[in-house]
Amino acid sequence: MRVLKRLWLIFAQAVTVALAVLFVVATLKPQWLQTARWLDGQPASLPALRQLAQPASPAASVLRAGFSQAARAAAPAVVSITASKAPPRAAGRARDLLFGFPFSPRQPRGGPQRGLGSGVIISADGVLLTNNHVVDGASDIEVQLSDGRQVQARLVGTDPETDIAVLKIDLPGLPVVALGDATTLQVGDAVLAIGNPFDVGQTVTSGIVSALGRNQLGINTFENFIQTDAAINPGNSGGALVDADGRLVGINTAIFSRSGGSLGIGFAIPVDVARQVASAILKDGVVARGWIGVQTRELTPDLADALKLGDARGVLIGGVVMDAPAAKAGIKPGDVLTRIGTHAITSPTELLTSVAALKPQSKVEVGVQRDGKALSFQLAVGQRPRPKQATEED
Repeated sequence: MRVLKRLWLIFAQAVTVALAVLFVVATLKPQWLQTARWLDGQPASLPALRQLAQPASPAASVLRAGFSQAARAAAPAVVSITASKAPPRAAGRARDLLFGFPFSPRQPRGGPQRGLGSGVIISADGVLLTNNHVVDGASDIEVQLSDGRQVQARLVGTDPETDIAVLKIDLPGLPVVALGDATTLQVGDAVLAIGNPFDVGQTVTSGIVSALGRNQLGINTFENFIQTDAAINPGNSGGALVDADGRLVGINTAIFSRSGGSLGIGFAIPVDVARQVASAILKDGVVARGWIGVQTRELTPDLADALKLGDARGVLIGGVVMDAPAAKAGIKPGDVLTRIGTHAITSPTELLTSVAALKPQSKVEVGVQRDGKALSFQLAVGQRPRPKQATEED
């Protein structure tokens, strides 16, 4: 009798513990009961029991988190460029080392230089964008696609003042990058830099837009850079800066670095600027910009006081090119240029951009202040000369 009583107590305790465990499992992990089908009296299969011991697989969206889709969309249209040119003169190559890195400083002396860069295919008929400094002076340009195909490229035209060059290749089935809108970018937007750094093969780096509208850096004549912290190394010049959807928003052109490596600030030419330049080159062979032939200085309050210009606001005309449109119209050194057409001018950079936007052979009214009097001159806009080296002559 005593033995039966002890067995009953053991059975009751076991049932109580089992019910407690079942309650906890049903509350915290109900899917275990559904998988094993314990409640409906059906035994759990061995594979189902094994699944219980394995962690749940992450959702597909979690596995694809990041920018893999953007990279897959844009990367096929980014190419590697090898440009060969004659041996350089004794002049230094500070720009190459600090900004574009197109030509390696470690190449043998006396032989032809081989420059490394990148490019982006923007049309199915083989139009490529790259940097002017990547192909400047090159006698032979070879393009390698991400699928391994190689082809010689033809130089359609260049625009040194924005550092854009247009190439053309002839191959079937070319991948094309989708063009984005750089004007919609905001500081903090995620971007990818795609190119061929150090000739190691196509590489993707990520970062954010850290600033917009950067200028007065002394890199190009016309500057409106997208600044990014995405790593841009030697060989990335001319490559793609794309947004999180894989659309082209800029052409990588430079990095400002104390060490000469990727630890620095990267700059890209907005795709809107590159597209306008490419359209002009494909249509006319050159980019035609307005020019009036003046040299300017910023009119600071101290300079205005020293020249007794009072509260004049504009830019100081420091020099006028002989027989240029400004000279023919009567503008003189010492005048303060205050407006172009109806657009008020407050800085030399603003004047440079405003004049360049004018169509050659068109007419424009220019407002100046001379000896405290407001004057206006009508002049015929000339075409900006193609410089051997970038200057800031408007």
